[in-house]
Amino acid sequence: MQVKFCGFTQASDVQQAIELGADALGFVFYPPSPRAVTAEQAKSLLQQVPAFVSVVALVVNIQPSELVALADSVDFDVIQFHGDESAEQCQQLARSVNKRWVKALRINQDTHDLQNIQSQIKDYAQAGASSILLDAYHKDAYGGTGERFDWSLIPKDSALPIILAGGLTPDNIGDTLKLPIQAVDVSGGIESAKGIKDAGKMAAFIRAVKSTRWRS
Repeated sequence: MQVKFCGFTQASDVQQAIELGADALGFVFYPPSPRAVTAEQAKSLLQQVPAFVSVVALVVNIQPSELVALADSVDFDVIQFHGDESAEQCQQLARSVNKRWVKALRINQDTHDLQNIQSQIKDYAQAGASSILLDAYHKDAYGGTGERFDWSLIPKDSALPIILAGGLTPDNIGDTLKLPIQAVDVSGGIESAKGIKDAGKMAAFIRAVKSTRWRS
């Protein structure tokens, strides 16, 4: 199983994540977020990222011109659309910068069921998404809340590989062992403060994933 650590703001945290073996590093380009970085900050942070570690740009309802400018200045590999973007909007935006992309669906267990989740995933698959990310819904935030949704709403026959986010920690990652997912994405669960990673928590998370998935 692959691991994405998200929300980096410090070079030392980036280096630690790389040394621990994270498969992907996420950088937040959404100014209201406490983990947001500018393009200039990201360029500096990315200088130490080696080949074969994916760089993910998290954006929220970004304007086309802003995405083009971001892609012109920051060398990222994958776009993570984490706002209210439709499948068509994601497709058009990604094509404008020639990047692979994933879409985050914020799961509200009061309004979502397996059928409509599967239907949404199918729409994004047909539009060209590489994966779908399932996160917990929060009325005031686009992810990064540390909240967990009802995992029984994860479809077993998804049209796209599923990345699981929302409330993951080194202590509960073992609970994902039997879930139909391809990757996990964590931010708050490996932090000492928002945007500041905890080396011990990052190491414990990687160890837990390897012991429950890669060695099983």
